[in-house]
Amino acid sequence: MSELPSDPPRLRMILDFLDERVARNQTIGVYLSMQQKAVRHALSVAEGQAEAARQQPRLHGRGALSSSAAGPAPSRRERGSAGFMIERRRTPRGPEEAAVHQDDCTMTSDHIHRVTAHDARLALTDAQLEACPFCRPDTELGIFD
Repeated sequence: MSELPSDPPRLRMILDFLDERVARNQTIGVYLSMQQKAVRHALSVAEGQAEAARQQPRLHGRGALSSSAAGPAPSRRERGSAGFMIERRRTPRGPEEAAVHQDDCTMTSDHIHRVTAHDARLALTDAQLEACPFCRPDTELGIFD
């Protein structure tokens, strides 16, 4: 860096400018992370729809769908999604498990670990973790209050 001025007012002005730039770049980083998460979700939905479209003619051929004109919406298994996640929250004592989500939920933080349906069911019943109110893993697992 070039030579800095020696007077405090100009040094403070430079420092304020640099602080503003750092904050702006952090904001941009958060925004880009949110966009990245949205694109990943859209990709998983699109891939799930493509998988369902490939399986649909086969399901019609076996007569597995109901007789309604549109048929039922594809299940998560038919869309290729059958897993669950447990979200962890940071605390002063370290990460703690906080909520259970379906694996295609976009309302999670970056601190998650994937679990089986059995482990998700145990977490919701034994550890009394909250179920995500958006993706409703408790309903998917057949756990009703």
